[in-house]
Amino acid sequence: MATKLLLIQDVEDLGRSGDLVNVKPGYARNFLIPQQLAIVADKRTLRLQARLQEERQKRAVLDRSESEALVQKLEGMSIEIQVKVDHEGHMYGSVNQTDIIRLLQDQHNIELEKKNVLLKHPVKEIGETEIELKLKEGVRASVLLKVTPEEKA
Repeated sequence: MATKLLLIQDVEDLGRSGDLVNVKPGYARNFLIPQQLAIVADKRTLRLQARLQEERQKRAVLDRSESEALVQKLEGMSIEIQVKVDHEGHMYGSVNQTDIIRLLQDQHNIELEKKNVLLKHPVKEIGETEIELKLKEGVRASVLLKVTPEEKA
């Protein structure tokens, strides 16, 4: 039996603020309600739903404009990392989402979250790789990652 909830905040892969959703009782009881992400939907919450959707629309416009401004800043940008390699030129380890976020912060002072970096598999090869970014409101951007071998002293 599904539980009908009104989302108070956006929940990744479930819905946006003001949406009515059906979820399993355990998910509602153990996560959504204790985290104050949702409330049980009833007749009184329908008035709240209209207000939440209105606020969500205003926030969506602001988020989209911020994301588009960030896309302009990211356009043509590249980040570079030096990695240790063996005598055959193979990397020790890999470059993952956390590394990319740290590089963007250190080299260009851009704050992103792990969920913003769309990387199916860690980068395990020397060279250039296009990294896809998904910003707020579904705005897409990309940045060029240059992986170079570390110079031996």
